[in-house]
Order: sequence, then C-alpha cells, then structure tokens
Amino acid sequence: MFISDPLLILLTIVLCLILINIFYSRNGNVVNNFPPGPKPLPIIGNLHTLNPKKLYQSLIEVSKQYGSIFTVHIGTQRMVILPFVPIFHILNKGYGMVFSNGENWKAMRRFTLSTLRDFGMGRKLIENKINEESDYLVEKIKSFKGKPFENTMIINGAVANIIVSILLGHRFEYHNPTFLRLMKLVNENVTLVGSPMVMLYNSFPSIMSWLPGAHKAVNQNAIEFLNYIKETFIGQRNDLDVNYQKDLIEAFLIKQQAEKDNNGSYFHNENLTMLVGNLFGAGTETTSTTLRWGILLMMKYPEIQKNVQNEIEKVIGLSQPQAEHRKMMPYTDAVIHETQRFGNILPLNLPRATTQDVNLRGYFLPKGTYVVPLLASVLRDKAHFERPDEFYPQHFLDSEGNFVKNEAFLPFSAGKRSCAGENLAKMELFLFFTRLLQNFTFQPPPGAVLDLTPVAGFTLSPMRLKICAVPRT
Repeated sequence: MFISDPLLILLTIVLCLILINIFYSRNGNVVNNFPPGPKPLPIIGNLHTLNPKKLYQSLIEVSKQYGSIFTVHIGTQRMVILPFVPIFHILNKGYGMVFSNGENWKAMRRFTLSTLRDFGMGRKLIENKINEESDYLVEKIKSFKGKPFENTMIINGAVANIIVSILLGHRFEYHNPTFLRLMKLVNENVTLVGSPMVMLYNSFPSIMSWLPGAHKAVNQNAIEFLNYIKETFIGQRNDLDVNYQKDLIEAFLIKQQAEKDNNGSYFHNENLTMLVGNLFGAGTETTSTTLRWGILLMMKYPEIQKNVQNEIEKVIGLSQPQAEHRKMMPYTDAVIHETQRFGNILPLNLPRATTQDVNLRGYFLPKGTYVVPLLASVLRDKAHFERPDEFYPQHFLDSEGNFVKNEAFLPFSAGKRSCAGENLAKMELFLFFTRLLQNFTFQPPPGAVLDLTPVAGFTLSPMRLKICAVPRT
C-alpha cells in the first residue's frame, strides 16, 4: 500500500538517500565565483525553506539576504535566479542565443513565427477572428441576464478559440465536451506543476514514479492531452494540398512531406504533437488569466471600470473595437498594463540553460547553468512603480494622461526567448477587454467578498468566484 501523506513521502526519501554524498559534489556552489545562496540539504536542496504556494515571494526574500543574483537548489537541480530585469537584458544583449535549446528549438520557433504570420498574426485577419469570437463571448454572457455565473471556462474558451482557429481552422462551441476536457487538463496542470512533489520528480523521476502525488496527475493529464492531439487533431489529416493550407497543422505536415528524405529533419510527428500542445496551452492560459484578473479588478474598483467605459464611449461608441483604437485610449491601455503588472500572472519564467560560459557582474556561470528570471521582483519594486502593492493605472500614465511605457514591465519576457505570441496576446487583451466593458458593467453578487489573493501554480490566477455581468444596452 502506498504512503499517502506528502510529508511522510518527503521524509522517507530523505532518510533513504541521506548518505548519498555525491549531492554536494554535483550541486554545491563549488565553481569559483558562482553566485551565493542558502546551503542546500541532500536530496531536497532548498525546498524546505521555500513556500511552493508563494515560491516567487520566497525567492524575493532570499534575494534580500544574498543579493540580486543568487543560487537555489530545487531538489538536486542548481538554479541561478535573476531577480532584476536589467540583468536579464544584459544577458540577452550580450550573448544573443545564450539561452537557446539547440537547433530543434530554433527550427520550431522559426516555423511557428513564420506560420503564425501567414495565418494573420499581427494583421487584420486575426483581428477579425478575435472580434468574431468576442461576439460569441458577449452573446454567451448575455444569456445569464445579469445573474451570477462563474466565468473561468467561458473566458478560457473564448481565448482558446483564437489559437484553435489557427491550429485547426475552426472554433469550438463553449459547451463542447472535448474542448472543455482539453482546457480542464491544461488548467489542472498549471495549478499542480508548482507542487513540491513535481519539483522532486524533476530531480528523481525513477524514484518518484513509484510514489503517489501531484506529479502522477501531471503526467497522466499530459499523456491524455497529447494523445488526444496526436490521434484526433493530427491523425485524421489525409488529403493535403500544398497550395491551400487551412491551418498550422497542415502547414507542418506539408513541410514534413517536403523533408521526408531528410533523416535529420525536425518536422516529425513528435515535434508536431508537442508544438500543438504548447501553443494550445500557452495561447490560452496567460491571456485568459489576465482577462479574469481584469474583470475581478473592475468589480473591486468600480470607479476605474467607469473611467474605462467613459473612454470606450468617447472613442469607440457602439462600434466594434479595433486594434487601431488602442493608441487613442491611453487610460484603457494603462488599465490593461496595470492588470498584467498587479496580477503578476507569470512571476517566474521558464528555466533556461546557458549554452556557453558567462561572466556576469563578477560571477562565473559555466555552460549548462540553469537560469530563472524572477519577473515578480521588479513588478513590485518601488524603484520602478510608485505604489507597487496597489492597483494603480497611473503607473502607466504621465501627468497629462498620456500612456507611458515602463522598461521594468516585461510580462512576455525578453530577448530571443520572448513569447512567440506576444503580438497576438496584446491584441486579444485589448479587443476582448474593451468589448466586454463596452457591453457590460461587472459587479459582485450581493454580499460577495472580493478576495484578490491569487491561486498559486505555474501562473498566479484569481480565485474562482461568481460574477454579475449587467448589460449596458
């Protein structure tokens, strides 16, 4: 019978492997001039000092003791944390592809960017798709007639349908059971992936595979998700027309046919499955989470909501919002940016490995060092934002009400590894947000308490709660 108590599992692992002295030789800060950090324990590293539900806050506290560049151990994996965005800029400017993951990553990124452009990203074609989807979203929300409803899967569905239309060439109805299941698998994994059991699994997959825990659910969800993509989205493509590519999957398969005699080609089904899965997840989670934060914050601060609606009435009126309206709507633009900053949706970016030796501010990072940008630290830094712990749109406005950029604001990361869908996400946020506030005033149900405490996972999402969308027309 398996042990079910996570604490007992952790203690069992430590007791069984405590005498493995190679831990220190492999993972201690033995490199000269390596960034300092708290001393790790065998096997678990620094996990005992980090709060998995508030990992980014734990790391900010570590930075106060060890400085802006420091080292932590997640299990046996040594990672260098870069809490300040300017340092991350230095690495990207100075070393170009220093964080890349080889030719496979480069080939997939080139294909993705090129194909997204071909299917309208950043152009009127994709703007029309977003506006069409916003019509479906508005009609769905109107069906609740101002009564309380939970908006997570509806907002997720609207955002997911944009990337689905690029991947598959069509959209899903919000109640489609397959669509709901795929989004549920993504949502569950985003929440579970930050758990201690998953962190330990990354260090000890062979041992942890025998133990129950969140890592089991993450693996099972991923297998189900990718198998469905492989069997349904990809496996049913037969007649391909090189002159008419309906969607990204067909574009990939046609490229695969063209390179079928190339044994070293990266255009194989395994890469396609992972690419589609990654685009579906990445193209849904962060944007939909930001929109849900936006709705929650508009309910929390009705005077800000009213200011946005006044600007919408002045610039757009009853017309369909267009991307070109954004430059004429500085207050709305500032509210969207402040929602991203305050929501802190992605406090920790994905780890990247250096592909060459790096000297950084007196420290030496040998090739293969894992580096993690801690974006959360700068988003709540008083040196960059006047009221870092408040929702304050004026962070992005000058004294005359004009929109101003802030170099510390990097919600999509930076450099060669920046988000491939950044332009798409920006357009989605503006068009969906303005369309929603054009049509509805968002209010909490009578007696409801609005809690801004985030739900921690890979992203920080707002708590699920019921909302009231009162029609404005």
